[in-house]
Formats: sequence, structure tokens, C-alpha cells
Amino acid sequence: MDAGRQPRHLLAFAALSASYFAHIGFFNPYLPLWLKDLGLPIFTISLLTSVQSVTRVFAPYAWGALSDRTGERVKLLRFSAAVATVAALGLFWPGGALWLAFVLLLMFTHTSSMMSLTEAAMAHLVAGDWGRYGRIRLWGSAGFLVTVFVAGEWFDRFGMRHFPAWAVATLCVLLVSTLRLPDVREPAAERSAAHEPVGPVLRQPAVRWFFASLFFQVTSHFAIYGFLSLYLDSLGYGKAVIGFLWGLSVLAEIAWFFLQGRWMGRLSMPGWLLLCGIATVARMAITAGLGGWFAALVVAQLLHALSFATHHTTCIALVSRHFPGRLRGRGQALFTVIGYGFGGVIGVLAGGAMAQHFGYVPMYVAATVLAAIGTLCAWRVHRIEAAQASTA
Repeated sequence: MDAGRQPRHLLAFAALSASYFAHIGFFNPYLPLWLKDLGLPIFTISLLTSVQSVTRVFAPYAWGALSDRTGERVKLLRFSAAVATVAALGLFWPGGALWLAFVLLLMFTHTSSMMSLTEAAMAHLVAGDWGRYGRIRLWGSAGFLVTVFVAGEWFDRFGMRHFPAWAVATLCVLLVSTLRLPDVREPAAERSAAHEPVGPVLRQPAVRWFFASLFFQVTSHFAIYGFLSLYLDSLGYGKAVIGFLWGLSVLAEIAWFFLQGRWMGRLSMPGWLLLCGIATVARMAITAGLGGWFAALVVAQLLHALSFATHHTTCIALVSRHFPGRLRGRGQALFTVIGYGFGGVIGVLAGGAMAQHFGYVPMYVAATVLAAIGTLCAWRVHRIEAAQASTA
């Protein structure tokens, strides 16, 4: 890549990240509340919110393979944003749960893979400079922050009936941001080139334990992603307060992404993975036991800086280390599929069933246990890599 054009690429990716997470910032926190406003039961809501995770099981591989074959990453991003925008118009039609499932499936199939395509490109672009990665990624957090606050105030004042209009509007902004990306066709992989197998990497103990840690960590987080808004609503918190607590977690996320270039070198990546697991256990336990205490929820949401932001950068770094070069696309796809695909589906469906039959507090207790298992797996990664470093 030409060095003179690199700032343009970084700015374009920052804009894409900002617009994508601006859409997510309103859609994910308030989708369960809109579905509840439509009169749907909790388990049906959990089924519908799990559609995004279902698409993450297959969409990243499908779109990744297509981009490798054609080299048209930018055009695929534009196509995905356009189809998702048109699909969102279906939210206006009151067709019931099955219709909503179809609309969400179509939307998420085209949006859930956008970040995996972009993350792989960004990891290559920053070339291990995680400070630069953080400065790009924080724009996504800023976009999330704006819409989670503004939408919270809007829905508090006017109700949830404008949710479909918000979906279409934010996806239109996302579409415009894809049109601003540099129109560069990436070289398609040569069919005759040797295919580097991924099996030997997956047989490495540190890699297996890493993916196990990822699975349990992300699965536990779907107690937050899928049910925090409903949980807080059941405790009597208003939508503006719910938006504030979501926004607070994103402020912590932004602060970390801005400062991570100074901090990431102070621990090894397996060390950060372990610390993030410990923070997640604390966050879930606080949410489970002290949900009625606003100050405790503030602390829990501030732990998002470690449980999500630091964990995300750490995982991208470990994927880049273990899956370099021609393995990077498959490594990024495995990260998405194992964590946010299988982990997401199980987390939302099991969480919904538990919340419906036993309540939200037992669900968060279960999330605490899952986070603890993920932390033990992260400890195994740390021990294995420390042993390898001592014998090198």
C-alpha cells in the first residue's frame, strides 16, 4: 500500500467503524425493548435477538471466501450495506414473529460479516501497532455512544414506535460510509497457489485453549448484550438511565482504545487475556448481586474497558499472531464464528430460557460461572505460552 494514501485508508476505516457501531449502538440495546413493546414473550425475544448470532455462524466464512475469490472487498461491503438497508424497511410491516425473524435474518446476514472483513483488513493495515488500531476502533465506540444516548432519550420521550425508522436511517449512514471507502480492488488469491492448511495451527494447545476461553468469555457476555436492557427495565430503571449505563460502558471502551498503545506492552497478550477474564467474572457477579444499587451498576459497566475492549484487542492480536499471512482470513472467521456465532447463539437462547423460567438474577449467576470457566482457560493459555517462552 502506498504510504501517502495510508492516512486516507485509516480515515475511511474510522468512518466505517463509526457508522457501523452507530447503527449497533441503537439497534442492539433497544431491539429487545422494541420487541417487548410489540407484546412478544421473553423467550421469543431471545430467539429473535439470537438471529444475529446465528448469521455469525455462517456469514463470515461465506463472505470471506467470496472476498478472497474476487478481491472486491469494498464492493462487497457496499452491497451488504445496501441490502441491509432495504431489508430494514420490512421492520415497518406488522407481520408477526416469523416475519421479523426473516427480516432480521436478511439484515444480519449482510451486516454481521462486515466487521470481520474490516477487522482482517485493519489488522493487516496496522501491522501490530495496537495503538493505531485503538485510535481507529475508538471511532466505532464514539458512534455507538452517540446513538445509545440519543436513542435512549428519544424512546423515553416518544416510545418505541420509531424503532424501524431509526434502523433505516442508521443503515443509510452506514451505506454512505461504504461509498466513501477507497475503491481499490484487492488482488484475488491465485487458484494455483499452495493452500496453507489451518489444521496444524488448531492442533496447538495454546490455540485450542485460546478459542475455548473466547467461547466462554463471549457466551457469558450475551447476558449483557441480549438482556441487560430488559433486566434494568424490570428493576424499574427508565430508558434514559438504561441508555446512560450503556453509554458509560462505551465511554470506558473509548478511553481504553485511546490509551491502549501505552498499556498493551506492559503485559503479554496471554496475560491480558487472563486479566480480562477476571474482570468479566467481577462484572457479571456485580450485575447479578447488586443490580438494584445504581453505583454498583456503574462499576460493572466501567469494567467493560477490560471485559470487552481490552479483550477484543487481545484476541485480534492473538489471532494475527497464530494465523499470519494467508491464514489471517480464516483465523478472523474462526474468531467470529466460535465467539460471536456459536457463543452468541448459545448465550442468547440459554439466557432467554433461564430468564423466562428462573428470572434474570440466576441467568447472571450462570454468566458468572461461564466467565470463570473462560478465565481458567485463559490461565491455561498463559501457562503454556510462559512455558514455551522459558524454553525458547
